[in-house]
Amino acid sequence: MDPVTAKRPPFDWQAEIDAAMNEVYRVAIETPLELMHRVSTSAGCNVWLKREDRQPVFSFKLRGAMNKMAALDNAARERGVICSSAGNHAQGVALAAQLLKCRAVIVMPTTTPSIKISAVRTLDAEVVLKGDTYDAAQAHAIELAENDQLTFIHPFDDPHVIAGQATIGRELLQQMPTAPKALFVPVGGGGLAAGIALAVRSHWPSTRLIGVEPDESASMLAAIRNGAPIELNSVGIFADGVAVRRVGQHTFTVCNELLDDIITVSTDATCAAIRDIFEDTRTVVEPAGALAIAGARQWAATHPDSGDLVALCCGANLNFDRLRHIAERAAVGEHREALFAVHIAERPGSFREFCKVLGEVGVTEFNYRHSSDALARIFVGVALSDGLTQQASLLENIRAAGYEAHDLSDNELAQLHVRHLAGGRSSNDGERLYRCEFPERPGALALFLETLGDDWDITLFHYRNHGSDYGRVLVGLRSTEKRSLGPEDRLDALGYRYAEETGKPAYQLFLK
Repeated sequence: MDPVTAKRPPFDWQAEIDAAMNEVYRVAIETPLELMHRVSTSAGCNVWLKREDRQPVFSFKLRGAMNKMAALDNAARERGVICSSAGNHAQGVALAAQLLKCRAVIVMPTTTPSIKISAVRTLDAEVVLKGDTYDAAQAHAIELAENDQLTFIHPFDDPHVIAGQATIGRELLQQMPTAPKALFVPVGGGGLAAGIALAVRSHWPSTRLIGVEPDESASMLAAIRNGAPIELNSVGIFADGVAVRRVGQHTFTVCNELLDDIITVSTDATCAAIRDIFEDTRTVVEPAGALAIAGARQWAATHPDSGDLVALCCGANLNFDRLRHIAERAAVGEHREALFAVHIAERPGSFREFCKVLGEVGVTEFNYRHSSDALARIFVGVALSDGLTQQASLLENIRAAGYEAHDLSDNELAQLHVRHLAGGRSSNDGERLYRCEFPERPGALALFLETLGDDWDITLFHYRNHGSDYGRVLVGLRSTEKRSLGPEDRLDALGYRYAEETGKPAYQLFLK
């Protein structure tokens, strides 16, 4: 905590928010409040999204940063400012410093997405990368502040910062004609939640104010249960914008008094919310930006007739290369995909027989490698149209057909690693490897296997649905005594594109 800030007398919060309204909009804009039509239909109530991702730096953080820096005297501005941030607060400080023409030093964790580092440098701030977590970066920033006589701009635990974030609440009061049933706000250090609560609590006394945290970094929930801020032993960094080990004293005091509840959401639920927001707005937000929608969806599921719900999207600074992981986890989080491990007989035709048990369900992934055991183990992902009900029914049908099967849908090891590692080397003499493409439609995989028939023993099979028009399969084939045609004849009959990979280095090095 900034020791100077800690010594200030208690704020007149409403007066400070009034003052912030005069400063914040020098860099910020009033962001829209939009009805999420698809999410509302799914949740069974009106769900509104406050679009702070539409700010010039794609995050709400510039509000608090601008308000704090506008309150500094000329001498402090001339010396310059410093902050620690995973990216969004950093951009806010850098933008405000650019406007106020003062030096800005930004200390960021080494794990910060490159898109945020580049954005800060574009705003002419000096970037220092230090530590793997926000807390390590903060400790280094405080040390530099003392050594270089820079003013430390705290990302959340400062009354001026909190008052700046409260301007979002003032906007909501003007944008919502009637008080919503509940308002969901993402919580990291607590500055955003505290500010909005201070702005709306007295005007919307019946509205439930609910903070939303990732279940792997629920520092505010831990503080409230403890009766004071407490440091978590570890925090997950998937939602890096809210990955805070310890909340602030100012923010804790306000949130403890004014919030009605804190709920936590999983990584899968957060990824599903990112997809929800994309489908409604065609905008891809960062994980922290989707927390509130995830919380609203979770809350609405157990609160029928919820009325109007408001969720705050706090940012959209996302590295493009994280999208594949998010898409995979979203499918599981929305119960649109189930992952099963199944034991089948290691004999020709058993693979095709198992596929018949699945029926017309869409297959999202299929991993298999021939072994010398009597039983083969396959890893299969299936698309769900009826969520958990269909997931349970599929598992029951597979087991009823005599297969040993396990549901791995909620298994972290399976999701993060096993689905990508299933397979390995195998000494299959005469094996030939083919890479194939076929139109992505129901029944296409079954047709592929049916056409191959029993003339060729399948020794390897890897298939993943990449969300495109074509499915991609890697298949290993070994001839049987019943062989009448070569594999090329069978593949040609399908009319699918294919290429043999048997002699290629990747096969020889890793799969042969």
